[in-house]
Order: sequence, then C-alpha cells, then structure tokens
Amino acid sequence: MEVQLTNRQQHILWATVRHYIATAEPVGSKALVEEYDLGVSSATIRNVMGVLEKSGLLYQPHASAGRVPSDSGYRIYVDQLITPSLRSRSVSQTDATRSLLPRNSPEALGREVEVALHKHLQWEDRSLETLLQGAAQILATLSGCISLIAMPQTTTALLRHLQLVQIEAGQIMLIVVTEGYETHSKLMDLSPISEETQRDSEVIDRELQIVSNFLNTHLRGRSLLELANLNWSELDQEFQRYGEFLKNSVAELTRRTLAPTATQIMVRGVSEVLRQPEFSQLQQVQTIIHLLEEEQDQLWRLIFEEPEPEDAGKSRVTVRIGAENPLEPIRTCTLISSTYRRGSIPVGSVGVLGPTRLDYESAIAVVTSAADYLSEAFSYFNP
Repeated sequence: MEVQLTNRQQHILWATVRHYIATAEPVGSKALVEEYDLGVSSATIRNVMGVLEKSGLLYQPHASAGRVPSDSGYRIYVDQLITPSLRSRSVSQTDATRSLLPRNSPEALGREVEVALHKHLQWEDRSLETLLQGAAQILATLSGCISLIAMPQTTTALLRHLQLVQIEAGQIMLIVVTEGYETHSKLMDLSPISEETQRDSEVIDRELQIVSNFLNTHLRGRSLLELANLNWSELDQEFQRYGEFLKNSVAELTRRTLAPTATQIMVRGVSEVLRQPEFSQLQQVQTIIHLLEEEQDQLWRLIFEEPEPEDAGKSRVTVRIGAENPLEPIRTCTLISSTYRRGSIPVGSVGVLGPTRLDYESAIAVVTSAADYLSEAFSYFNP
C-alpha cells in the first residue's frame, strides 16, 4: 500500500499504534500528549488523527471514542515505521521516528529468544520432533502469541535405496526409499527399450538389477531435490540406453514427491493468546481452534512459502495483517511467519498468530531468531 505521510503524520501514527498495542483502548490526543514527546499541541494531534482517519489508517469504533489503527494503518506501521533491521527489505524511517523507538528493543528480545533456545534445547541430544516441540513452546512463551512450527518437508529426505523392478512385459516400477523409510514409487513404460533390444524377461531383470546397483552406488545419500536436477549425461556409457527414460521418470517422481503437501503443524500458546480482549467472543475462538486442529492443510499453505530466487538462503519474514489473511477464521488476526532451511533449501516454517493489536517489532524479531536457530539446528538432522 503506497501512502505518503509527512514526518508529523508518521510520528502520530506510530504513537497511536504503539499506544493502542499497549492499552487495547481507543487512543485520544490527550493520551499521546501525555505519553509521547511529539512536540505539538493536543489540537494539532487531533487534526492529524482526523487526516489519518480520512486516509483509512485510523478509525473510531464509537463516535465519542478515540481512534484505533485499521489494518491499513498497521500495514504502514510495519512497512515504514518499525526498525528497518527487523524487515527482510530496507524500509525508510526518519531520524525523528527512530528517536521515538522504545528502549526495550526488539533486537534484545531476539537475542533473548536465541539464548533461551540454545539454553533449553540441545539438538545433539534430541530427536527432531522433540526439538521442534521445545522451540514451539519457547516461542509461544516469549511472544505471547500462538506459535506455529511446521514439520520438515520431504524435499530434504535423503535417498536410502532405489530399486527398478519389472512388473510385466514392457513395464517396470521405480521404487525410492528415503532415510526416514518413506517409500515412493512410479510405474514406467519400458516398451521403447524392450522392443529395441528384443531381450527376454530374465535378461531385463538382470539388467535392471545392475542399473539399480549402479544408481544406488552413485545416488545413495543425496537429497530428493538433487535427484530431480541430476546431470544424467554423466552416467556411465554402459547404461546410456536407459538414461532418457530414467531421467524423465525420476524427474517426474521427484517433482510429485516434492510438490508442496501439508505437514503436521505444532501449535502452542493457544490458552494464553485467547485471553486477549480481541478473542472474547466464543464463536470466534471456536473457529480459530477448529482451523488449528482440523484444517492445518489450509494454514500450512500460508506459513510455508518458498523464497524468491534472489532471497534463497535468507530469512524472509511474511506479515499478514487482518483482512490480508485469506482464511476467514483469522481475518481479525495477524500471522507472521518465516521458513527455516537446510542450507539454501526451505524445509519447514515457523510463525506466530495473534491479534492485529500485536507488538510487531518483537513478534518479527522472535520469529526471525527462531527460524535462524532451527536452520542452524536442522543441519544436524536427516529427517
């Protein structure tokens, strides 16, 4: 959203958002004069708040009440007014706005998250699932939000065994077993090769076993993502006649296996965040809990986003505010998420879900720190 604000308008919008986050009460000009050193009168603040309201960045819940930030107001706050280092891209911020930043910096909270994760979670001694459960609980405790950590994707699974088996004349099956003992298979048409060579079934069985042994020797321990991008021209000349159909079949199998599929999402902190005044209506609470428990596949599509090529290997935080969320149960919430990686490959995601009246700087800081920690820890595991 492109909205050009003057320095004064930026300052007053910043102060309004900060005050509302802290109090959950509509904000009036008197409160801003008393709490923030804005250097202007109460009348000037009222006039500016009126302009911000006409721009759709603030609104009045009641005629006699103060103002409350709208989703658009929060968006301007996140994109333009918070500490630039917390965002994945550079945002403009005036020196005057920087002078209004709170002393308890989000960077300090980010470091607190890192310390807590390293202190309480020793990944060398834990299973991956136990590690993620612990990280989810720490994230929920320190953020005061619902924490969401999606289990790793199969993109990171390593090949344990590959086998080519003849099913019937002209058809074979490619079977792939990963380190986690997950099995994937594809039925393939061998007719072009069998018709060309005119070999009987026993000969084909022996050749398939030789090819299987050859491929296992060269491919065992590689990730499925690597299999989809192999340079098949480097295969031994002895097996070149199998190269083209194997290339196409393995590529199709791995594309199907690597296609985004919902995985388990660990959820912590529900009871705490639901005490917030925004969740006072029972029906709203029930729809959110139903989404978290019964419709995780929809939620997963929101919190797991592969980065753009230029962002590969970098932490990239996504912030969805209110109506920006496509899922109805959380259209009054804010969802902040980032992927964690093995090397440059995104494998899972970490996020927090809370009301739009959220301490965005701190929430972004804790999500970023948790994602970085899990990326570091994940190099120790072969899920």
